[in-house]
Amino acid sequence: MDSPVEVPYKSFIKIDRNSETAMYMQVTHQLINAIQRGYLPFGTKLPGTRALSQMLGVHRNTVVSVYDELFAQGWVDSRPNKGTFVLGKNEEKPTKIATVKTYNLKSYPESAGFSFKASNILDNPFEYSNCEYVFNDGVPDIRLTQIDQHSKIYSSILKRRAHHKILGHYNHDGSEFFKKNLSNYLNLSRGLTISKNNLLITRSTEMSIYIVSKLLLSEGDTVLVGALSYFSVNMIFQKAGVNIVSVPIDNEGIDVESVQEICKKQKIRMLYLTPHHHYPTTVTLSAQRRMELLNLAHEYGFIILEDDYDYDFHYDKSPILPLASADTEGMVIYIGSFGKSLAPGFRTGFMVAPENLMIEMRKYLGIIDRQGDVLMEHVLGEMIAEGEIHRYLKKSLKIYQERRDYFASLLDEHLGDFISFEKPSGGLAIWAEWKIPVNLMQISRDCSKKNLFIPKTLLYQNKNLTAMRLGYGSLTAEEMKNSIEILSKSVHMRS
Repeated sequence: MDSPVEVPYKSFIKIDRNSETAMYMQVTHQLINAIQRGYLPFGTKLPGTRALSQMLGVHRNTVVSVYDELFAQGWVDSRPNKGTFVLGKNEEKPTKIATVKTYNLKSYPESAGFSFKASNILDNPFEYSNCEYVFNDGVPDIRLTQIDQHSKIYSSILKRRAHHKILGHYNHDGSEFFKKNLSNYLNLSRGLTISKNNLLITRSTEMSIYIVSKLLLSEGDTVLVGALSYFSVNMIFQKAGVNIVSVPIDNEGIDVESVQEICKKQKIRMLYLTPHHHYPTTVTLSAQRRMELLNLAHEYGFIILEDDYDYDFHYDKSPILPLASADTEGMVIYIGSFGKSLAPGFRTGFMVAPENLMIEMRKYLGIIDRQGDVLMEHVLGEMIAEGEIHRYLKKSLKIYQERRDYFASLLDEHLGDFISFEKPSGGLAIWAEWKIPVNLMQISRDCSKKNLFIPKTLLYQNKNLTAMRLGYGSLTAEEMKNSIEILSKSVHMRS
């Protein structure tokens, strides 16, 4: 438009001077709404900062902040000596890249012309299926994720000129802004007393454990794990060439007396455990055993590698604080993931350890992940700083608790005569043990034919145990009902 002042801005911009929302954000939100509704179409020239400030009766600096925010979020473009213009959809069709046809080219070789070591240990244990219904080991429902909102935050950060310089630099140390906010978040939510210098940002829990294994484990070391433990972590330990010793698990978590007896007989380098909700059984390590383990670690000098993989998911009571919160001797390495309830692309792993150890860990991270993802970390840091992560968790926890309760009622209704289980206080999966002899692999095959996929990684069967870990977090009520009915019919057919 040639005359931007002709647009009736005062008709759709109303300022509430008593609102807790800053005036510049009020104006920004209403201008964005006007653009979205077509009141300010693509190419509209906005008034100068002085003209709009006089029109709205606000300080010119307020309008400057409005335009800066609109630019950061990608709604406007500022053109030197011309003004500020509304951006919109570009109607020009992109030119397609022509397909290059090649003829008579020798195919790429199917096999390497040199020898190399193949690893059976690292074979991918995960299975995939096109079945309509799928049980997993307890992952969030991506459909609950507010991807549009997260994407807007990412876009806003990407367009801020102050961040452009980080795009041209390698930074495996990660975002200082994110580490500062994450350390505060962990201190408040998990009883830790750390600074950003105690944090290492990784891509995942598995990457964290891999770095730990490379730095702290040597071939022949002994590592203790639960008699039932996370298979992916066991693979990493096996690849490191360590001696893995299983410790019994009961309804209070790992058996501390067994740990002590092993320590009396041999040197232990590390104990790996998931105390908040043991994987896969979901039991919580009791408070007394937590203190006993810390004392044993100090007495015998072994490392406690604490994996808090689902701390954010707790329903019935306040979560149990991690062992790391009570560690005064520097024996615990605490690992977890942040943003697990968000879409996978918005999640990250982290590790907490004493600062002198962290210095060495950063060297390893610099080799395997030199670039890092500083922009995404800025997004997560902003979600913490603005309280967005708290609001999202509060909303999603209510949904997951309802799903847990409904899933447990379905299990009781359809399979109560065949399985026993305890409704977990948190997490996204239920551990179910079978009361009758049943072939779980056969049940899994039967269900697959009826459009329900149960991966073999969820099945636990030996001469002493027949059990399943059934994830409910990613299923709606209707999907749960249909899945349990399929499983129930398969069990009744085979029993």
